[in-house]
Amino acid sequence: MSTPDSATSETQVKLPQKRYYRQRAHANPFSDHQLDYPTMPSEMDWSKHYPTYYPTKDAKCDKKVEFADIGCGYGGLLIALAPLFPEKLMIGMEIRLKVEEYVYERIKALRIQKPGSYQNVSIMRMNAMKFLPNFFEKGQLTKTFFLFPDPHFKARKHKARIISTTLLAEYAYIMKVGGILYTITDVRDLHEWMVEHLDAHPLFERIPDAECEQDPVVEHVRTATEEGKKVARNEGDKFLACYRRIEDPLESA
Repeated sequence: MSTPDSATSETQVKLPQKRYYRQRAHANPFSDHQLDYPTMPSEMDWSKHYPTYYPTKDAKCDKKVEFADIGCGYGGLLIALAPLFPEKLMIGMEIRLKVEEYVYERIKALRIQKPGSYQNVSIMRMNAMKFLPNFFEKGQLTKTFFLFPDPHFKARKHKARIISTTLLAEYAYIMKVGGILYTITDVRDLHEWMVEHLDAHPLFERIPDAECEQDPVVEHVRTATEEGKKVARNEGDKFLACYRRIEDPLESA
């Protein structure tokens, strides 16, 4: 796959259409999806994603990815945040092949339509339940997003939920102290599950709702994604919870 910068002239570029990239709403995270991933963060080739900052595989750059949208879907949040935080590198992670291809083409087209813009955003196909620590160093991320994740309604499938005791240990590892983890869903049961597990984790502290509302990112968390727009059209509820990564008392002792 070519980099998102390689394309023809501006006038020939159009945004991709979702109807050509439709796929199942969710994918099995325990299946073998034949994904490529580095054995450690230092081996990751970011030049494929951010050629402006990493012109070659071995190029050195002070900037590192800070925002990660886990299960980014069709990329609505990424596209909304990219111009708001032009100096922050952000990555979307999506396990579904067709959806990842759509976001890739969308970013490629936007970079050509608006030269110099959207150089800070990219997409990769990956399974965050298995390989997340292979991409990010300890304390690297300042924002992680879990927006309208698969609710896995059946009790026997709860182990596949993206928020769990085991996975929260990984999220805490890759997040910077003071970083924010955002969750939102239209399923009350899933919201309560995520809150229960995050409340129980010693390295995450819930941010009061009033403080969340002062965060300019929250409005986009609610409205920018395709799922968020669908819930709004159906006049459904959206349950938001934001958590701050706090210092490990054992490390500060």
